[in-house]
Amino acid sequence: MPVIRHPQRRRTETPNAVMTTLASPTQGEAVGLAVWRVDMRCGQSGPLHAFDVEQVWTVLDGGATIELDGQSFAVEPGDTVVMPADVPRRVHCDHDRGFAAIVAAPSGAKAYAPAAPAAPTACTVPGGGPLVPAWVA
Repeated sequence: MPVIRHPQRRRTETPNAVMTTLASPTQGEAVGLAVWRVDMRCGQSGPLHAFDVEQVWTVLDGGATIELDGQSFAVEPGDTVVMPADVPRRVHCDHDRGFAAIVAAPSGAKAYAPAAPAAPTACTVPGGGPLVPAWVA
């Protein structure tokens, strides 16, 4: 079926954000692209991490500062950020407005911590290895 119905959406909550999967291979379609929505509460910051594939983020609401390979970019609704593969990134949500974006990346994309973390995070498996996050699978 070419339509992924609303009840097939999958919600994943981390300490920093809620990811709602809109399209992925585990939703019954053989899609090569994963699409998800990121919602962050005011003042939240994601972990420093990287993905092994390029991602495209389009800001829907609120604002954020995106750290990307050592540079910072302020983004607002309507802005689109292209995040290259294997580049460290972190999203710092606006303190007053929150942040929402739609993200697209190849299915099966793996997240990892650029440096070995002391403990597993939402971006790593025990031992610090990369993982396919639930919202991409």
